[in-house]
Amino acid sequence: MHMKESIPLTWRRIPERYRLLGVKCETCGKHYFPKRSICPKCRRKGKLVEFKYSGKGKVYSFTEVTAPPEGFEDQVPYLLAIVELDEGAKLTAQIVDAHKKDVKIGTRVEQVFRMIQKDDPEGLIHYGFKFRLA
Repeated sequence: MHMKESIPLTWRRIPERYRLLGVKCETCGKHYFPKRSICPKCRRKGKLVEFKYSGKGKVYSFTEVTAPPEGFEDQVPYLLAIVELDEGAKLTAQIVDAHKKDVKIGTRVEQVFRMIQKDDPEGLIHYGFKFRLA
């Protein structure tokens, strides 16, 4: 059964999904996405501040999805990647406007804003970040 994301959860995730907001630890210099309340490295000694990522990075790893989770059947096949942002944080995202043969580990990518999912013809439309070849 497909679990629909609640409207309050969707609204809470807008800063992350729309503006690629994370945090940077001013103590150790590490970047994290999504936001965290405690630095995993420094623990309580860490001082986290909000950080907006450039949206540029490279493919760290990727795969082609041919058996999608419920709600994404109309998008297959699609590329799913771990993207290492230039600032160091890694995140999982879809690579759009590209075929598997065009992507390699290390390929430069940039953030784009796209529709993620539509609940139903009359329902909530979820938008957020994906990446394309730079």
